[in-house]
Amino acid sequence: MSTHINAPEGAIAELVLLPGDPLRAKFIAENFLENPKCYNEVRGMFGFTGTYKGKRISVQGTGMGQPSLSIYVTELFKFYNVQKAIRVGTCGSISEDLKLKEVLLANGACTDSSLQSQRFGLMHFAPVPSFELLYNAYNAAKELGLKAKVAPCVSSDFFYDINENWKLWKKYGAAGIEMEAAELYTLAAQYNRKALAILTASDSILDGTATSAEERQTTFKDMMKLALETIIHE
Repeated sequence: MSTHINAPEGAIAELVLLPGDPLRAKFIAENFLENPKCYNEVRGMFGFTGTYKGKRISVQGTGMGQPSLSIYVTELFKFYNVQKAIRVGTCGSISEDLKLKEVLLANGACTDSSLQSQRFGLMHFAPVPSFELLYNAYNAAKELGLKAKVAPCVSSDFFYDINENWKLWKKYGAAGIEMEAAELYTLAAQYNRKALAILTASDSILDGTATSAEERQTTFKDMMKLALETIIHE
């Protein structure tokens, strides 16, 4: 048993989806998994395990930001033998090629977080996903009729970017800003696991437009379906 996940041995599947919002974890479990059972309620960070198309799947909330995700993913990898982890979240688009409600498959994660400098000092680590998961997600998106852009994201510690650093990230090819993927990819590298971030563009930083609550619900369902199809692919 770990510090922040109150689950007995064997309660968590080797395949896990990682929404930041614990209520989104509950939504996924109740709407996509068969016979979901809650294994964690510590600090209100819900975790559930059920089945999807006969495959055992867990879904665990991680909270907002890289430090919060780092706690939960470290414990999932270190104490519960999780082998594949897919973040299902949102991003703000900074690319003309990533429209509202479209999906970003993050093939790399730039970051301004001090978590990387604390690990690597003057060296610069490049957080990237599992190619297997990225490849499967791209193909699954085509099969589901979803437009998915493959490009780097930025995992920023700032939600309110007062310095408009996103403009420099955009210049170097990043397509969306979020807050967790870089740490997920780094931990996957550390523990030799497979990880991917699948992100829905919920708003555009370029022009200030945003999806409605109803649009977010529909497009998030598409993203969840994509993540589930990706993670069960053999």
